[in-house]
Amino acid sequence: MLICPLCNEALVVADKVVNCSNNHSFDRAKQGYLNLLPVQHKNSRAPGDNLEMVIARRDFLAAGHYAPLALRFAELASQQHPNNWLDVGCGEGFYTHQLAMASPNTVGYALDISRDAIKQACKFNKNIQWLVASMARIPLANQSCNLIATIFSPFNWQEALRVVSQQGGILRLGPTNQHLIELREKLYDEVRPYQDDKHLQQVPNELQLVFTDYLTFSLTLNNEQDRKNLLAMTPHGWRASAEKRKQVIEHPLKVTVAVRYDYFKLI
Repeated sequence: MLICPLCNEALVVADKVVNCSNNHSFDRAKQGYLNLLPVQHKNSRAPGDNLEMVIARRDFLAAGHYAPLALRFAELASQQHPNNWLDVGCGEGFYTHQLAMASPNTVGYALDISRDAIKQACKFNKNIQWLVASMARIPLANQSCNLIATIFSPFNWQEALRVVSQQGGILRLGPTNQHLIELREKLYDEVRPYQDDKHLQQVPNELQLVFTDYLTFSLTLNNEQDRKNLLAMTPHGWRASAEKRKQVIEHPLKVTVAVRYDYFKLI
């Protein structure tokens, strides 16, 4: 299923290296992941989330605050009975691991452009093929995945359309307008409304929305480190002023978690 990011030829997997017929070779890191992001495809020296952001998200998710989101996503994914699947923009691997647990005896791939994130993800589950790669050039063959997952991540719909199988689908998890609304109100003088279904405008005509599911609950963060981690793992943390961030960190925070799940299939 893996293809070369340079020439799109099939990659043959060996123990510590993968090769294509054009003699492009990629080493497997000691942590177990494959780096399929050539330097010419990078938009910076170290693209994606840095280590500080990755650790903050890892610790926040490990504390169980977003566990209901991950469990519901994994449940919806398993109901589609995938044989093989791909998590695009997998980050540090928390959601990916839940997906793998809910769909045993399947072949799982997961990619992120951040090498720091993939290094952390490797610690979750050795049976998943972790990849440092770009979602703009997914190193998987055409129509090779029964299920493509995207969770709180930018998404290339056209590239996903190439990779998803004829009978497969795409499952997306994203925020609604009320997601972390209390945090946003504390950080910004004016909270811009978020259009819950804005992403639907980007969906290719070849895909149809099969179902939408919602999950909403309240989350109370009494621990200061949890509040620091939440700020560090979201864009709101670096958009707001230092004074606003300080106010959030110093006091217990009750926030609304509000997300939607959308499942798409080929028409």
